[in-house]
Amino acid sequence: MCCSGFLKMMMFIFNGAIFLAGAGILGVGVWVKVDSGSLTGLLESADAPSELSVLANVSYLLIGVGAVLLVIGFLGCCGAVKESRCMLLTFFSIVLIIFIVEVAGVVLLFVFNDLSDQIVVALEQEVGKSLGEQFGRSDSEGFTSVWNTTMKEFQCCGAKNYTDFDGSPFNTENVNVYPQTCCNETITVGVCNEYEAERSHIAGCVGKLVQLIEENAVIIAAVVLAIAALEIAAMVVSMVLYKQIGNKA
Repeated sequence: MCCSGFLKMMMFIFNGAIFLAGAGILGVGVWVKVDSGSLTGLLESADAPSELSVLANVSYLLIGVGAVLLVIGFLGCCGAVKESRCMLLTFFSIVLIIFIVEVAGVVLLFVFNDLSDQIVVALEQEVGKSLGEQFGRSDSEGFTSVWNTTMKEFQCCGAKNYTDFDGSPFNTENVNVYPQTCCNETITVGVCNEYEAERSHIAGCVGKLVQLIEENAVIIAAVVLAIAALEIAAMVVSMVLYKQIGNKA
């Protein structure tokens, strides 16, 4: 009886935390979706490039993850408190599926790790082409706004560097002028022209993104391991409770 009570308490604590985390993530996802002035709002515009428009789905991802966590937390808590074998089995099945997907994702990351450089180069070329064709064009204001916001936020220039803007409508109409974010403000004299942009050496946004991921790789790995350990513990506890409830019946 004491062991059963302890297991119930652990299930309630684990899944209470999961439920609250799900509610928080769901709330953030809804806020990002309804905030039309956010970056995702610009990304959903008709002028946004296809390479970046994928990021607009981040709100749907957050809403989906939050909803799943809410369901998992609810099933785990109610299943333990009400001693419902059906809820506990459903909880175990969902967590097991998520765990398998996570393991598969980690395996795929290792498999495709060697292709990361080629993917970055291909992405820089494709996005750079879009910049050269659309940045500063009168009918692509959404595209231009997205990139101005991105470059200012990450302190980067273009996909690879300032040369991505060569021949762009912005570069042509302003007579060989580049976006101000492509020049180092501390050394730039006057407008951001080719000479100032070249000597500023501002990194491209694709490289900045890769660098950001690499710098936080240890933190990401630690979080994934912690989540995996919590999932395993929750599955074990749920099955022990499931068995004990079955023995009582």
